[in-house]
Amino acid sequence: MKFEETPLPGAYVIDLEKRGDERGFFARVFCTNEFAEYGLPQRFVQVNNSLSADKGTLRGLHYQLAPKAESKLVRCIRGSLHDQIVDLREDSPTFGQQFGIELSAENRKMLLVPKGFAHGFLTLEDDTEAFYFVDEFYAPELERGLRWNDPEFAISWPIKPTVVSDKDANHPDFDPAHHLRA
Repeated sequence: MKFEETPLPGAYVIDLEKRGDERGFFARVFCTNEFAEYGLPQRFVQVNNSLSADKGTLRGLHYQLAPKAESKLVRCIRGSLHDQIVDLREDSPTFGQQFGIELSAENRKMLLVPKGFAHGFLTLEDDTEAFYFVDEFYAPELERGLRWNDPEFAISWPIKPTVVSDKDANHPDFDPAHHLRA
């Protein structure tokens, strides 16, 4: 695997190192030893699968507060999506900054989203499917979300979202007292 740190410390784009022949290729998607070299999670407790039927479907931006904050390893396995993260670590020099990347079945890239980041994605094709591995169990009482169009972050999405759940559309404007505290 090839690990490239994003401008947000601790978040990585991970590319496969393919070994191929006339049959196709083989590549590792996860290796405890390689993840440990970068200080990344080596244990995942859930694998989530998401299918979005329509292009323009927005999911997120979601995260969980400590002590159930979660890291995510996200990969698109069908179609394509714009994956977006926002650094919400109050002690981080990049607090409030964001990073986005296209993940697709074709490019096979993954995004490692560290604890303390909000995460969401916008589908760029119909029938887009993603897998993401998480290192903490879901804790609804500690779940929080940022609204996709919150002016505090002014995220520049590559296309306008056309399908957004009521829950995701109605997150309040960012307020550290609400968004960063249990």
